[in-house]
Amino acid sequence: MSKHTLSVLVENKPGVLARVSGLFSRRGFNIHSLAVGPTEHPDISRMTVVVTVEGLALEQVTKQLNKLVNVIKIVELDTAVSVQRELMLCKVRTDPQTRSHVLETVELFRAHVVDVSTDSVTVEATGTAEKLEALVRVLEPYGIKELVQSGMVAIGRGPRSIAAPSVALRSVERSA
Repeated sequence: MSKHTLSVLVENKPGVLARVSGLFSRRGFNIHSLAVGPTEHPDISRMTVVVTVEGLALEQVTKQLNKLVNVIKIVELDTAVSVQRELMLCKVRTDPQTRSHVLETVELFRAHVVDVSTDSVTVEATGTAEKLEALVRVLEPYGIKELVQSGMVAIGRGPRSIAAPSVALRSVERSA
């Protein structure tokens, strides 16, 4: 099975997230990552869903998603033609002897220290899942006290756009 990134434009209404995620769970597909947020239109949200499925099953899920009333548009984002990023906050154990090594590592990964205490530093990093995994592997020997990671967000590169069609926008405005 392979991972696929779907960008799903939906009406910004209560219950839409539950209906979309329920569709995946009813069919036995595991959602690897899910991020939802507003778009440039206040009535529309964008879901970035990373799911592990095969081609035919992905086509079936896409067709089922399109049948949901609140779904406006679905696009599969290929990694070659999109920018995909995740956010991670990682609290790393430090002491006076290890703090400088941790700070050097953070700088190498172009991450940022966002909090410092006597026994730890909290690091903020953005990037691909692979970059974040590599950073965690390097920081693990120091001792990771806490880790939290967002779901992937993605957008088409350059002029590629998956903006909502104007017809769909008008129908969302009418129903609001």
